[in-house]
Amino acid sequence: MTPWLMTNLIAAALLPPLSLVILLAAGLILNRRRPRLAMSLILLSAASLYALSTPWVGGLLQKTLEISRPVDFAALTDAGAIVVLGGGRRLAAAEYDSDTVNGISLERLRYAAFLHRASGLPILATGGKPGGGTLAEGRIMQRVLHDEFGVAARWIEEASLTTWDNARLSAPLLKASGVRRIVLVSHAWHLRRAVPLFEAQGLEVIPAGIQFASTDLDDVFDLLPTPAGLRDSSFALHEWLGILWYKLRTLRT
Repeated sequence: MTPWLMTNLIAAALLPPLSLVILLAAGLILNRRRPRLAMSLILLSAASLYALSTPWVGGLLQKTLEISRPVDFAALTDAGAIVVLGGGRRLAAAEYDSDTVNGISLERLRYAAFLHRASGLPILATGGKPGGGTLAEGRIMQRVLHDEFGVAARWIEEASLTTWDNARLSAPLLKASGVRRIVLVSHAWHLRRAVPLFEAQGLEVIPAGIQFASTDLDDVFDLLPTPAGLRDSSFALHEWLGILWYKLRTLRT
């Protein structure tokens, strides 16, 4: 079992929805011997699932991760490159007859292309093959930028498996071209973890986030559980878990 697979299996067990399923299963197993404890675990699982599935709670959790406002275009003049972080692939997509980017990566690519047209800055696409597949994410991102947005990526990094790898392997490519200040494109909830990793490689970073969270209660539907609400909560909790893991690893080294 690869370290990447092991890490992701542990993360899946610690995060919803699997963590809530484990909690519920523990309650059912203990029901005969410890009925009060069992009922507490079952209620906790149900209440957590409800709360984490609401768009409002998902927005609150994602808001805690945001470190910047939408990028100021005036700041782009001081940068040397746009770095866009991959967010995942769809392997063997039937409609394309090949691997392609998922929706998260596509949203980031769209914004990177938008910033490129506004600034003229060259683009670095970074992403490897976590979980296997035929093409590295960085290579697929290059193809999508060219074929669908009419933008050529100057650099491709295609060996990374994690955000830490994205930073560690992209920095030498940028520095070899004299780039020390970058515009880092990712989802707003991802940048709290990503920015310090690139800064640790000696780069100055301008955060360029997308999809900033809303914490407004616009209507009753914000308090009703939805698949999107659970997804947003899971993304946020995954990021906080990743931040904690990187901090623990830094202390160990």
